[in-house]
Amino acid sequence: MVETSARLLRLLSLLQATREWSGADLAERLGVTPRTVRRDVDRLRGLGYPVHSTTGTAGGYQLGAGAQLPPLLLDDEEAVAVAVGLRSAASGGVQGIEESSARALAKLEQVLPHRLRRRVSALNAYTVPMTRAHHGPAVEASAITELAHACRDHQQLRFAYESHDGTATRRVVEPHRLVSTYRRWYLVGWDVEREDWRTFRVDRIALTPPHGPRFTPRTPPAEDLAAWVSEGVAVRAYPAHATVLLRVPVERAAEVVSLSAGTLEAVDEHSCLLRTGGPSLDVLVPYILMLGFDFEVREPEGLFPQVETLRDRLDRALGRS
Repeated sequence: MVETSARLLRLLSLLQATREWSGADLAERLGVTPRTVRRDVDRLRGLGYPVHSTTGTAGGYQLGAGAQLPPLLLDDEEAVAVAVGLRSAASGGVQGIEESSARALAKLEQVLPHRLRRRVSALNAYTVPMTRAHHGPAVEASAITELAHACRDHQQLRFAYESHDGTATRRVVEPHRLVSTYRRWYLVGWDVEREDWRTFRVDRIALTPPHGPRFTPRTPPAEDLAAWVSEGVAVRAYPAHATVLLRVPVERAAEVVSLSAGTLEAVDEHSCLLRTGGPSLDVLVPYILMLGFDFEVREPEGLFPQVETLRDRLDRALGRS
């Protein structure tokens, strides 16, 4: 009986790890006959696990979704990853999931083996979240879910939107994808009235259902939507733009330049291009200078006088003519 129970757990673990298995592969992995595999699958079904099977040369077994959530089997690294993710979610930027994340984490830690509980406890005890320093607007979990469903179902959205300057507008959008950063969520979609792709801060969206109708998905504005959104919020959203060559590797620059402050492109192993934006050129120069890297202005030409003005001001501050 103990051997059978252990084999059932091993079978369940295999079914959860891979989308589909053939009966022969499962039998080989478990060291049993295909007939024993069929009996064990029937036992799992009796316990409430929805194991689907197909016949023929391309047939096999697949663990499906049921009406209730069955127990999950996690290996050591998966269990630690889930615990860390729940801890982050409990103090993250999505409203409505903090309490449920904390409850789920408590349940997980209760059944973790001692060796794993020590790892998770050490991580929690010696990690200090910078929630205040990186405070950002939180969004409702229900809003993210609703937007994700609209993206999946290709369903047109109607919502009120408040721009960065406080202007209120009404939008009709064909949603494509959600893009998230540490504390912010963005919706990428086709603005029907403006006939162009737009990025919307989710915390500024006020959904006004009912939604619809359905639409045919369009070709997205870029393959890398995360980079496209980053460029939009860091460069395109501002009236003044600048491109400078930073004389450091792109990995070093990425430690300082956030996704919402600019985009980086490697030139070689020693330098990279920074594209950034701001309300004016005279604001961009101090920002670039404060990065702490040697740099070379590429464009626009109007940035050169701003650099010279700042240089002269610093020379006067040092008592130089």
